[in-house]
Amino acid sequence: MDFSLNENQLNYLETVRKLVKNDITPHILEMEKKHKFPWEIINKAWEMGIINLCIPESVKGYEIDIISSALIIKELSYGDTGISTSAMCNDLANVVVSQHGTDEQKELYLKPFVEKPLLASFCLTEPNAGSDNSMMTSFMVKQNDGTYLLNGSKCFITNASYASQYTVICKVGKPTSNFMACVVIPVEPVTSKELPDVGQSTREINLSTGGKITIGKPEDKLGQRLSNTASITFEDVIVQPQQIIGDRRFGFKYIVDVLDYARPMVAAIGLGLAKRALDLTLQYTQERVQFNQRICDLPVARDMLTAMWKKVELAEMALLKAVYKIQEKAPDAGIYASLAKNTAAEAALFCANEGLHLHGGYGFTTEYEISKLARDAHIIDIYEGVREVQNMIIGREIV
Repeated sequence: MDFSLNENQLNYLETVRKLVKNDITPHILEMEKKHKFPWEIINKAWEMGIINLCIPESVKGYEIDIISSALIIKELSYGDTGISTSAMCNDLANVVVSQHGTDEQKELYLKPFVEKPLLASFCLTEPNAGSDNSMMTSFMVKQNDGTYLLNGSKCFITNASYASQYTVICKVGKPTSNFMACVVIPVEPVTSKELPDVGQSTREINLSTGGKITIGKPEDKLGQRLSNTASITFEDVIVQPQQIIGDRRFGFKYIVDVLDYARPMVAAIGLGLAKRALDLTLQYTQERVQFNQRICDLPVARDMLTAMWKKVELAEMALLKAVYKIQEKAPDAGIYASLAKNTAAEAALFCANEGLHLHGGYGFTTEYEISKLARDAHIIDIYEGVREVQNMIIGREIV
């Protein structure tokens, strides 16, 4: 593995760092208190070409490799993991089209994201189907005219309130079927102009092709308050055969492919947060004096800072190996994706919590960003597969 970055990668990272430095970190606590969806940042990221990373060159005109994608997400997460989660979710929803869609489907379902700053949602989790996807009950059934009728509910869906397209995993034929399909449901496109802020409102979409989509009010979450999360209900939604991606029986395989792509991106989110927590804590302990010396010069504090630094470095190495394996299409890429996800989540939790501890009582107030990071960190250990699921994957592969 070569850890040196090429000129394009360095340019991408410099672009993201400028966005983070100028538009996110100086205002992040104020933005979070307002709890308003960060359309302005999403729009700027779109203009800079640092979202929709999975869209292929045949559609976008240029291509961003998987290593660059992870590094971009890491840098964006250094500013805020809610914003990076919303941005990354476009790829979570669209990578299955990029990997398994026909040329016509790529043009139809990916091109709109090149033309406008739109958002997408990946609809997998259900109230009774979290880690166990086989428990999902959303299903589509074939009708006499060859179309399908989709019904079901999803929960904890990122970008749900603002999405212009939904990628849905559902059962085929009946809720108890062993087969799953992946379908794309485009709706009337919405940008920051058409839908600036839903607040605590629900959203109802009556599809011209038939059926209705209802989005619940946004979830009031512990952390990542700048990402939108809501439930979705599909009622008698008409699905044309061309909206089905790949084979309508291979949905579970597509879930695995999506999550193998997504887990290193979640690792990048965790790494960005861990690095931010470390930097804030270093800065605070270098400035704060107790017992007639800087906190960072106290042996117990320095040991903690060293442990934080080691967690960050190990997470970065795990991330780079995972994305390298994915880029090379290595048969064991999945196990390294899980390793990276767990390692980065652990780093995020450790650095945020220990960083808060080193801030003392000040860290427990909302005036200091470390308290926000401590809240944000917990979801990284949960979404796209809790740590226990990642350990199951690793254990299965190594034996």
